[in-house]
Amino acid sequence: MERIKKLKGKLKEIGVDGLLITQPQNRYYLSSFTGSSGYLLITEGEDVFLTDFRYTEQANKEIISGITILQHGLNPLEDVLKEIKRLGVKVLGFEREYVTYSGYLGYKKAFEGIELKAVEPVVEELRMVKDQEEIANMEKAIEIAGDAFAHILGFLKPGITEKDVALELEFFMKRKGASGLAFTTIVASGYRSSLPHGVALDKVLEKGDFVKIDFGCIFNNYCSDLTRTVVLGKATDEQKKIYYTVLEAQEAALAGIKSGISGKDADWLAREIIYNKGYTENFGHGLGHGIGMVVHENPRLSPKAEDSLQVGNVVTVEPGIYIPNFGGVRIEDMVVITENGNRNLTKVTKELIEIN
Repeated sequence: MERIKKLKGKLKEIGVDGLLITQPQNRYYLSSFTGSSGYLLITEGEDVFLTDFRYTEQANKEIISGITILQHGLNPLEDVLKEIKRLGVKVLGFEREYVTYSGYLGYKKAFEGIELKAVEPVVEELRMVKDQEEIANMEKAIEIAGDAFAHILGFLKPGITEKDVALELEFFMKRKGASGLAFTTIVASGYRSSLPHGVALDKVLEKGDFVKIDFGCIFNNYCSDLTRTVVLGKATDEQKKIYYTVLEAQEAALAGIKSGISGKDADWLAREIIYNKGYTENFGHGLGHGIGMVVHENPRLSPKAEDSLQVGNVVTVEPGIYIPNFGGVRIEDMVVITENGNRNLTKVTKELIEIN
């Protein structure tokens, strides 16, 4: 109930006396409900969760104590309106970043007489600061991904396809307890490794290729995100130069990221090194992003990110260099911001691996 208590404390600040939550991760964060359909109504007094017949039993088993659970009928918004009126809600907030225009029109029609207000992502703001249970779940998720990387090193060889690699990673992580992939696995080899988000295709791995692998899994609803780049065979001098430039940039960022630093300044810790080595046109994305129940959350680490990092944020640190028609390198870890700097949750080697 601590999370709901914090949210209740923000209702007056955002100018509402009730907030309707339907975004899946927000709904889970506040109620622990893992199903795919439900309306969570938060007010200054009683809180109510409404769902349909399919999920009523599940809701009664999962939802934290203190929330009234109801089964709605064939027209769910009619029953939501009954609860809005019963609880005396006059100004109802809804999730601006999630509810579609069509959804808003549905609310407007169903909730006649109730003032509707599109609110800032207030729950997402709470979600940026992780508690110890959340951090533990992400540590387990990145541990599974790290074990998968160790496994895939023995699987990589010339002649297999990028899709083969992606599928093997997925099988391995699910066998180790992951409930699914955090995002579509990126396996980009050879000339395709210059694509920052080059998802796995039927391209065959060849000797001499960079193989960039960016992947993650979900454990207890929380994500991991890991990138490593290896060479299939002996690395050339140019490959080594690019790799160790990225590694130097990442290590500089890891050494300097701490509570109070802006996302913009954190980004520059790595970007300055890459730019000074002559790769000003080859690092075109931000240094990192927040991660939690979804793989890309706030806060951001980028040239435009003015917000400061806080203790409890979990962020990725993932500089890269990408050269068209040659290849690319990215190295990515997950860190939690602490009172004394940061703690790296990723326990995977970053030495250049040459697979012979």
